[in-house]
Amino acid sequence: MKFQKCGDTPLGIYPVVDRAYKLKALYEIGITTVQLRVKDMLGHTLEIEVKEAVLISEQYKARFFLNDFWKLGIKYKVYGIHLGQEDIQEADVRAIFDAGIRLGISTHTTNEIRIAMAFEPSYLAIGPIFETTSKKMVYDPVGIEDLKKWALNVNYPIVAIGGINIDNIQDVLQAKSANGIAMISDVLEKGEISKSRTLALMEALEHYDK
Repeated sequence: MKFQKCGDTPLGIYPVVDRAYKLKALYEIGITTVQLRVKDMLGHTLEIEVKEAVLISEQYKARFFLNDFWKLGIKYKVYGIHLGQEDIQEADVRAIFDAGIRLGISTHTTNEIRIAMAFEPSYLAIGPIFETTSKKMVYDPVGIEDLKKWALNVNYPIVAIGGINIDNIQDVLQAKSANGIAMISDVLEKGEISKSRTLALMEALEHYDK
């Protein structure tokens, strides 16, 4: 069982947002990969949100990953599903695979990387790279040196996540280990998508790739 790849184009700047409507602003400026992570909805309300996110993403032919809610992901034929370490043990991974959906898995330690690679996912997320305030820190920051060291043993695309912003993104890019860089707070201003901040991150990535 080997999950589908995410294509030849790098995942690039990979925003993680909490509402479907925020996707449009990101896609309009050229973001190609986004994750919807909703923590405050359930039932019918959540289902409507996922359905809207899929419709918007399909309009822009974007790589849309849904965090956690794999059953809804299968129902609405999302591009990809992202699962944490606990989620991956409880989810029906075979059902996700059989639905032709891509899979991303969070990792924070070398042991978790080994567990994740056994599922042959579409990508691995490694983090937190730096300290972050977007969610409670359970793990120590990985740091750039360990990111580079761990990446040597990973034969899947890596998404770096956690505490990355316009001031330190260059350090992550110079490590040459990440296929994508997940962003949460640094694409926002007062809780809404900041096109200018997001474009600055995209330009930093594009400048380094030249």
